Formats: sequence, structure tokens, C-alpha cells
Amino acid sequence: MARDRKRQQDTDLQERVVFIHRVSKTVKGGRRMSLLALVVVGDGKGNVGLGLGKSAEVPLAISKAVEDAKKNMFHVEVTEAGTVPHAVEGRYGAGRVLIKPAVEGTGVIAGGPVRPLFELAGITNVLSKSLGTNNALNMIKAAAEGLKELSTPEQTAERRGLTVGEMFAGKEN
Repeated sequence: MARDRKRQQDTDLQERVVFIHRVSKTVKGGRRMSLLALVVVGDGKGNVGLGLGKSAEVPLAISKAVEDAKKNMFHVEVTEAGTVPHAVEGRYGAGRVLIKPAVEGTGVIAGGPVRPLFELAGITNVLSKSLGTNNALNMIKAAAEGLKELSTPEQTAERRGLTVGEMFAGKEN
């Protein structure tokens, strides 16, 4: 039964290849070419994962990346409006990505590698800006770190030992 549930969960997942990078290693006999694939998997309901795969052939690298992404899945808090609960800055290495909530109808405003991460997480309205490096791997990992830091007002109130009403007391809007 557990296997059936896992298979059912796997069918819900969408996968998207973010980039494929060709790397070479110089050895005595010449250059050894290898491929590196970065893949994002998600169910569009708040669960998303990042994976990296390396191989001599593209399909093998992609399949390894998908397996890695499924192992490294995490949950993202998404509001009813399809945006993030609050602004956050994710950091990874030299990558810094600013993620801000957006009103209904804005869409996913995100550059290059970060866009599929938001789309497969089920975030439909968000503003983001890369502030650090333009290295795709560090950018997407920084965005993932930012998404992991998100929490709903209920979770924050519980952590502080308050109610949501007490937490926002004295604030207008």
C-alpha cells in the first residue's frame, strides 16, 4: 500500500529542467566531457524539490537529477491568493534572491532559473529580484533557501506564544 501511495504521489509531480551544463576534465588522453543537469520537481500545491545530476549522457543526467529532486523536496507556505506570506531574502553562496508577495493578477515576475521553482511550487503571484550572482545554480538555491524560511502568521504566532490578533494588535490594515 505504501508503494501505491508513493507511485500516486510521483504521478502528481511535474518536472522541469532548469539548465544543462557541459563540463570537461582534461586528462592525459584529452578532454573528458560530462553533463550536469539541474531539475525542479513540484506538485503545484506547495511541495517542491531541487536536484542535480551528472552523467556522460543528457537523459541519464536528467533522470539522476529528478531522483535527487524527489529526495530533497520541501514544503512552501502559499496563501490563498497564490503568493508568499511575507517578503524574504534567500542566500546561498554569492546568490541573493529577494522574494516579495504580489497582488492577484501580477503573475510570476522572476528571472531565468528562479521562475520554474515558483511555478512548480504553486506560487502564481510573486515579485523576485536576483541581487547577487547570475550563476543559475546559486540563484535557484538561494531562492529555495528563501522559500524554506517562509512561515504563515499562524505559525509565527504559535512560535511566539501569541494569537494572530495579539501579534497584529495596534497595526492598521
